[in-house]
Amino acid sequence: MSEQTKSAGKPVVVGADREIVIATPMRPTGTSGLQSHVRTFHEYLDDASRPASVISPFSLRSLTMKPMFGARLAIRPVSKPAGVWWYRYWHAYYLQKALEQRIAGNPNAVIYTQCPVSAGAAMRARTTQPVVMAAHLNVSQADEWAGKGELPEGGRLYRSIRAYEESLLPRLDGIVYVSDFARSVLEERIPALRNVPSVVVPNPVSASTAAPTTDPADLITVGFLESRKNHAYLIDVLGAAARRGHRYTLDIIGSGPDRRALEARADGHGIGDQVRFLGYQADPPALLPGHRLYCHTAIIENLPIALLEAMAAGLPVLAGAVGGIPEMVRPGVEGQFWPLDDAETAAGVLIETLQDEGRRTAMAAAARLRAETEFSREVVGRRLTDFLDATELR
Repeated sequence: MSEQTKSAGKPVVVGADREIVIATPMRPTGTSGLQSHVRTFHEYLDDASRPASVISPFSLRSLTMKPMFGARLAIRPVSKPAGVWWYRYWHAYYLQKALEQRIAGNPNAVIYTQCPVSAGAAMRARTTQPVVMAAHLNVSQADEWAGKGELPEGGRLYRSIRAYEESLLPRLDGIVYVSDFARSVLEERIPALRNVPSVVVPNPVSASTAAPTTDPADLITVGFLESRKNHAYLIDVLGAAARRGHRYTLDIIGSGPDRRALEARADGHGIGDQVRFLGYQADPPALLPGHRLYCHTAIIENLPIALLEAMAAGLPVLAGAVGGIPEMVRPGVEGQFWPLDDAETAAGVLIETLQDEGRRTAMAAAARLRAETEFSREVVGRRLTDFLDATELR
């Protein structure tokens, strides 16, 4: 059943009859956490027979899009900040055009955006449709670009991106925080967000149906090979364990600029033969089963989907107690916390966990159970849909 509300002088349907338009700056298929969130929620909506669509810049048929996006390849070597500006501007431009086409004549839709860039495009495209944003960002997209080495922290574009977010986000009709951590950080940074209707709903994860991987390593981790993911520290931990006589093997899934340096670091510890760099994989969750532990060493995270996928596959998690991770993992239940600044102590946590197989098996079962009961596609999808259905134009 649905109800009607007045927006801009027109009756607008609020409820289960409205279309949920998921707006994303990225292609719908891919391995990033944002893409996994979009894909899993859309699958839930399909299963629930809800009207839904996924709109990205690539939904638009335009002869100018490819050369515009390609021009960044020439701009970035000259100026990385200019490349970032170009990326943001043109992705927003083509996403706005694609949204305008999709929502034309559809005043009842709600637009569910995935970042400030897509939220801004939706705000410019909409007429009577409320716009909701999922807060995947840790602090600001400016900090994420700076962390990748694409922007100088505190520089002109850095400040511009943060100012844009501070102006835009309080004008949204709703915000979905994927963790209490995200809500706390963003509301502290932008106090006006406390006046925006919001809900904390975690990322959804699909049940794991993959068979155990052939010849798995002891440990596995998934993530883009960049400094903020802190893979170098994980290799240091393995090196420390090896010096104590515990030579564990590790599979690293992901590509990125740090790969060669990480390979050299592993060789420097004398554990090059224990670490397998598997590069980009189209379906990382399919490679998780069979490993004994999932290891995570990122310095800051919101609510990482990679950890949820590992839990769904029955892998206990070793991670730092940072960001939203304590909202997912309870120490001694679904995994353990380890320090992110003391490789020797972390190696002790690793050894202790793997030496007690009974406890590791119990944590594996608890991790799978929690993924199925609290973070499953069905549980999270229902909560997220209820919020979107109730959101009105402010």
